[in-house]
Amino acid sequence: MLEFQLPNMTCGHCAGMVSQTLKMMDPDCKIEVDMAHRKVSVQSSEDRKALAEALSEAGYPPA
Repeated sequence: MLEFQLPNMTCGHCAGMVSQTLKMMDPDCKIEVDMAHRKVSVQSSEDRKALAEALSEAGYPPA
């Protein structure tokens, strides 16, 4: 399980965009969003760097 701290994920819409971005990278990934701590956990076949780049391009760069 990969974890990303996403300071820019501030609302439900943001969480939806983060999930959509990750699903576009890996449609079979499993995602857990922790809005209170602005954290997302992802189980994916993609590597961490590729997922981090996709999140950054979507406006949610990992801290």
